[in-house]
Amino acid sequence: MSDTVLSSLEAGVLRLTLNRPEKLNSFNEEMHLALRAGFERAHADAAVRAVLLTGAGRGFCAGQDLGDRDPRKGGPAPDLGATIDRFYNPLAGLIRSLEKPVICAVNGVAAGAGANLALLCDITLAARSARFIQAFSRIGLVPDTGGTWSLPHLLGEARAKALALTAEPLDAETAAAWGLIWRAVEDAALMEEATALATRLAAGPTRGLGLTKRAIQAAATNSLDDQLVLERDLQREAGRSADYAEGVTAFLEKRSPRFEGK
Repeated sequence: MSDTVLSSLEAGVLRLTLNRPEKLNSFNEEMHLALRAGFERAHADAAVRAVLLTGAGRGFCAGQDLGDRDPRKGGPAPDLGATIDRFYNPLAGLIRSLEKPVICAVNGVAAGAGANLALLCDITLAARSARFIQAFSRIGLVPDTGGTWSLPHLLGEARAKALALTAEPLDAETAAAWGLIWRAVEDAALMEEATALATRLAAGPTRGLGLTKRAIQAAATNSLDDQLVLERDLQREAGRSADYAEGVTAFLEKRSPRFEGK
């Protein structure tokens, strides 16, 4: 993997750290491909039972590196739709379809695609100094990386439009109060708390956690009747898992369960 994304695996947690701190971890092609490779590993490697995503330095991710898009260099206008098809949409799909917990620790500014990358994760914690900025309107663009889906689903249309149209920064405490993220924590405690959460989830019944993730995501487009059918089908699948058998056995034997994610 490129050094633009640092990767380590410990206690079932694959830690992916965006590592272009001199550019506030803004995306270039190399970092796109490296982060995609990390999530592809999370899909394929049974030893990975949870993912923890964060950034190096004083920022989480400032979105696209606009230095790669300087119109002063001349040439035709870029096809940003092709960029989204090639990079941002596949990454969003990998995160959302991963049936393992994805925790995000936002350690500083999260702007543009960086903000929406954080919102794609299952549980997002942020340092109190962090800021979320839908910076797209500042340069005449539309929110991408799922932003036009995540914002109204999490906040409602009024707040989604206001954040997207004004590009005003949203502090971490307000983001938590509004339900945009899970929790705002003291800066010094962010990585300790995020790591502890990821480690706890990785040790849990990750087969059932993955099915739960699938069910909750499906609710955005399902009717109640459709959702009830899906719950039935997923519960049937979960009930046949080794983790369910272990959980019940441990409960009856009054001991801590030893889940294997199977």
